[in-house]
Amino acid sequence: MGAYGYLFAIALILLFTKLFGIASARVHMPQVVGALIAGVLLGPSCFGILEESDFLLKTSEIGVIMLMFTAGIDTDISELKKTGGAALVIAMLGVFVPIIGCGGAYWLFFNDGFNFNSFLSAAFVGVVFAATSVSITVETLTEMGKIKSNVGATLLAAAIIDDIIGIIVLSVLTGVGNKSVSPAIVTVKILLFFVFTAVVGFLVYHLFKRIAVHHSHNRRIAVWALAFCLLMSYCAERFFGVADITGAYFAGVILCNLTDMRQYVAKKLTVTSYLFFSPIFFAGIGLRTDISGITVKILLFAAVLFIMAVITKIIGCGLGARVFKMSKSDSLKVGVGMVARGEVALMVAQKGITSGNINPEILPAIVLCVVLAALITPVLLKLTYKEKKLASITE
Repeated sequence: MGAYGYLFAIALILLFTKLFGIASARVHMPQVVGALIAGVLLGPSCFGILEESDFLLKTSEIGVIMLMFTAGIDTDISELKKTGGAALVIAMLGVFVPIIGCGGAYWLFFNDGFNFNSFLSAAFVGVVFAATSVSITVETLTEMGKIKSNVGATLLAAAIIDDIIGIIVLSVLTGVGNKSVSPAIVTVKILLFFVFTAVVGFLVYHLFKRIAVHHSHNRRIAVWALAFCLLMSYCAERFFGVADITGAYFAGVILCNLTDMRQYVAKKLTVTSYLFFSPIFFAGIGLRTDISGITVKILLFAAVLFIMAVITKIIGCGLGARVFKMSKSDSLKVGVGMVARGEVALMVAQKGITSGNINPEILPAIVLCVVLAALITPVLLKLTYKEKKLASITE
C-alpha cells in the first residue's frame, strides 16, 4: 500500500469496526463482536484488503495495555470487601476448573504426547477461558433490577478477583514458557515482580494522592497515569519476564482507590482507547483469524471447547457459592453470571499466540467460543430468574 498505507489501514479499521459495532448493538450483541467480524472481513481470509503489519501489531499491543490498565483502575475494592471469602473461593474455583476443563479439551484434540510443551499449550488455552467478562452480566442484572442483590454484589467481586488470579496464572505460565531460564529463576522473578509492584505501588499511590489534591481533574494527571502504566508494562516484561498486560493491570489497581482521580483518568483513557487503540486491537484479532483454514476438526474442537467453557464456570463458581451456604438457585445464578467471556480472554489469547504457546490455527475456535459465551450468558441468566419466579407462583 506504499509508505502511507498505514493511514488507509487505520481509516478502514475505524470505519468498519464502528459500523459493525453499531450493527451488533442493534441486534443486542456486544459491540466487540462487530469489531471482530470487521477484522475477519478486511483480513486475508475474506476480502484481503488488509494484512497484519508491524505497525498494527504494536498499536494493537498498546490497545491491549490500555484496556488492562482501565480494567485495573475500574477495580472496586469496596465490592471485594463486601463479599469477602465467598467471592475469593468462587473466583478461585471459577479460574482453576475452566483451566482444567478447557485446557483438557485442547489437549484431547491437539496433544503430541505427555510432554511439557503439550501441557503448557493446554494450560494457556485454559487460562484464556478463566477470566470473566462481567460487563455483560452487569448490564443484564441492571436491566432486571437485580444488580444490588446479594447475587449481583457477589458476581461483581468474584469477577474482579477472577481477573486478578487469571492474570497471575498467565504471568506464571509466560515465565515458565521461557525456555532460556530455569523454573526456579522464573519463580524468583515472579515473586520479585510482586515485591516490586508493592513497593512502587506504595510510593506511586501516595505521590498521586498528593498530586490529586489540587490536580485530580487536570489533563496532566491522565498523562502521568498513562506514563506510569506503560512503565509498569515495560518493567514487567523486560526485567521480570511477566506479561506486559500484568504490569498494566496492576498499575491500574494501584490507582483504583483514588476515587476522584480514577474516574477522571478512566474517562480520559477510555475515550482515547475507544477512539483509536481498542478498534485496532479487536480488528487485529479478526485479521489473524484465518477462517479459510477451518477444518472439521477445528469446528468439532470449538463445539467441545464451548461446552466446557460454559459448564466449567457454572460448576466451579456455583460450587464455590454453595460452599458459602448460598441457595441452589442463587448458586446457579452466580455460575451462569460468570460464563461470559470478552476482552480479557482475547487479550490472553493474543499473548499466547505472540509467545508461541498457542497455535494460531485454533484462534477461530477461541474467537467463536468467546462470542457465543458472551451471547448465551444474558439468555441463561434471565432463564434462571424466570425459573425462580415460576416456582414462587406455583408454590
